[in-house]
Amino acid sequence: MKNVNWVRKLTSRKLWTAAASFVSMMIVATGGTENTAAQVTALIMAGASVVAYIIGEGLTDSANAGIEVGVEIEDAEKEV
Repeated sequence: MKNVNWVRKLTSRKLWTAAASFVSMMIVATGGTENTAAQVTALIMAGASVVAYIIGEGLTDSANAGIEVGVEIEDAEKEV
């Protein structure tokens, strides 16, 4: 079985749109109102934005963890 890239999956807008659409249609199919379905869809998409942001920031931080930023300070005694 191939390895699944979960980071890519969880940050995919297609995945979250499909999940929100599925839940929305299930709410309407089971007798819920369209207003309720729209509110739940909005909550799912808002949660998806938060998940994507957190994962993206984590990847950025981990990529930058190995990079050292240094400032060279010239020794005043050597210039004299």
